[in-house]
Amino acid sequence: AGDATAEERSVLLANRAACYLKDGACSLCVADCTSALELVPFGIKPLLRRAAAYEALERYSLAYVDYKTALQVDCSVQAAHDGVNRMTKALLEKDGVNWRQKLPPIPTVPISAQTRWSTPSAQAPGANTPPATAPQGERDKTAAGMERARMLKEEGNEFVKKGNHKKAVEKYSESLKLSQECATYTNRALCYLTLKQYKEAAQDCTEALKLDPKNVKALYRRAQALKELKDYKSSIADIKSLLKTEPKNTAALRLLQELNRA
Repeated sequence: AGDATAEERSVLLANRAACYLKDGACSLCVADCTSALELVPFGIKPLLRRAAAYEALERYSLAYVDYKTALQVDCSVQAAHDGVNRMTKALLEKDGVNWRQKLPPIPTVPISAQTRWSTPSAQAPGANTPPATAPQGERDKTAAGMERARMLKEEGNEFVKKGNHKKAVEKYSESLKLSQECATYTNRALCYLTLKQYKEAAQDCTEALKLDPKNVKALYRRAQALKELKDYKSSIADIKSLLKTEPKNTAALRLLQELNRA
């Protein structure tokens, strides 16, 4: 119509892209999703649809970047986790162990984009509403909570850099009360490992794996914790699961050798 807002136009383009994708017109899907993302950057649906189209076109590195970007926006999207795992395997077969070096840059998603779904624009009601409708006040609280959680995680990261793992655990724990994020669990697990709190480390990795069943850091750190707890069988199982995703992971291969000697 020419007078639609950017949000409305983006939704329409993303919807048309879904139709193109279903019909197998992948190049047209990519074009519409790219236009939708130019209007409203980091939209989950156009990112996932463009990734699926790139995957069908065997442009695996571009698909990988879109799937990873979608996970920055919302780490709970299972389709994005599955896509990353598929693309990792495809790129490993295509480009070998150095496949990551050939990837295009993965954009950093700003916090405003990560929380946008919980505060839809007044001009485009419903354009980016969360799956379950909630009163505006609750949505604002959710967005503020997610932003606070991210700030606390960053504070925890700074304490890790300074070697203050106890203080980092405090920050990560506060963050997790507000938002259960995979990376926060694996970060706290690393601190617990350093502090020799192996049961807590294993539990955090288990929680992370509920969010991302093939998360490499969670599998590796749980394997480390289980090794210290002398649960060698479970530790080996975690390392073998990790190696299915990253068969050339040197740290995992080294740990597996240690476990086989234990």
